[in-house]
Amino acid sequence: MSEQIIAIGLEGIVVAETDLSLVDGINGHLVYRNHWARDLAIHHTFEEVAHLLWYGALPDKEQLRELEEKLIAARELPAYVKTAIDCIPHDIDMMSVLRSGVSLLGLTGNDWPPTIEQVISLTAKMPSIVAYRAARLAGREPLAPHKELRHTANYLYMLTGKEPSHAHVRALDAYLILTQEHGMNASTFAARVVSSTRSDLISAITAAIGALKGPLHGGAPSEVTEMVEAIGTKENAEPWLRRALENGERLMGFGHRVYKTTDPRAAALRVVASELSKDDPWFDLATHIEQVALRLLEEYKPGRKLNTNVEFFAAAVMRAVGLPDSLFTPTFAISRVVGWSAHVLEQAANNRIIRPQSNYTGIMPE
Repeated sequence: MSEQIIAIGLEGIVVAETDLSLVDGINGHLVYRNHWARDLAIHHTFEEVAHLLWYGALPDKEQLRELEEKLIAARELPAYVKTAIDCIPHDIDMMSVLRSGVSLLGLTGNDWPPTIEQVISLTAKMPSIVAYRAARLAGREPLAPHKELRHTANYLYMLTGKEPSHAHVRALDAYLILTQEHGMNASTFAARVVSSTRSDLISAITAAIGALKGPLHGGAPSEVTEMVEAIGTKENAEPWLRRALENGERLMGFGHRVYKTTDPRAAALRVVASELSKDDPWFDLATHIEQVALRLLEEYKPGRKLNTNVEFFAAAVMRAVGLPDSLFTPTFAISRVVGWSAHVLEQAANNRIIRPQSNYTGIMPE
């Protein structure tokens, strides 16, 4: 019997070839199809980067107009999905509602292999699911999707009832671009595994949402705001952080499973957040906490390279544009569906069922 390589959690195991993205944790690089993700976030829109991931190239003006029109046309939720959401108890969390709403979209017309039309329709509808549920929870009548606003602006409009400012749209757009794709993470792997069985797109994305719902994958931005608000003042930052580290607690927004240097997404969002929140006391406190935390992490965990990650400044951006903590992970999902679906399309184009082995550690019967 040949010697088997065992990697708990599949760490370091290559399971697919892809040209969608490169995540280089050693050098702090994130590339989307031959483009630096940070440059895409600063100079392009959500739709342009989605086009890049789905079609392989940034769009020209006509291609961009066509994609924007398709997304606008596909935003409205079927009546039965709204009815189902209305029946979900109010104490059920938003990620569970999103997972259920997406699953219901697969009742018709989603056979294998997946198509780009299915991908566009799903991407357009996920913000509508979140906004519809948020309105119901707030006791408001849900708004119909706006027929002229782009993807990010429409999401903020449906959540607030007001057309958002350009600054808010650009800030959230940057965050949504930086989280569209990130290699073979847990939720992306889940989507590809399901798709590899020749199951439909909706099933694959439902599985991905289920993986993202887990606290080890999604949810960190809301935990950052909880930490900042628990600290409360600059004077309390060092004693609070020292106490947490001495108790073996994790500081939210610092360190990353992949990045051993600065998270490139955090670097780009730091610029966006600082421009958006120049006079924001919360942001001022958060940046002070970041400086103290980095110093203390080096003191308590020397050589561990625990740098600021994307969730820290994602919290600042989403707080600045008015999103409550309960929407942080769902907002992540309505962005990451672009990358999930791009991986599903890639898997279908050269499919082989993903079927790893396990190592039996029991005793053979006599």
